[in-house]
Amino acid sequence: MHSDPQSLPGAEQEPAGRPSEVEELEVEVAQLKQAVNSHAVIDQAIGIVITRGRMTPDKAWDVLRETSMGTNIKLRYVAEMVVTWGVTGELVADIREELTRRLNSAR
Repeated sequence: MHSDPQSLPGAEQEPAGRPSEVEELEVEVAQLKQAVNSHAVIDQAIGIVITRGRMTPDKAWDVLRETSMGTNIKLRYVAEMVVTWGVTGELVADIREELTRRLNSAR
């Protein structure tokens, strides 16, 4: 007869309701994947701002960050919209106005 390894003396058990170490690691991996994807989109948006504004990467970062703050929209969402703008030529009015203002003041 086999007994449950968790019921053996000295075996560690997770408290009820607490995620296991594997579950915690899976959550962490998912968060890291999201961070990598967000970082890539932000880098692409910086590249678009660099070309549109003819500026340095640092200045483009500032413009993108300030556009995010000025519209109260998370940076990664602003970055996604800017990347889409680079492809389609269309940009939500609020973002377009704030980005244009920031680009003009950066020159």
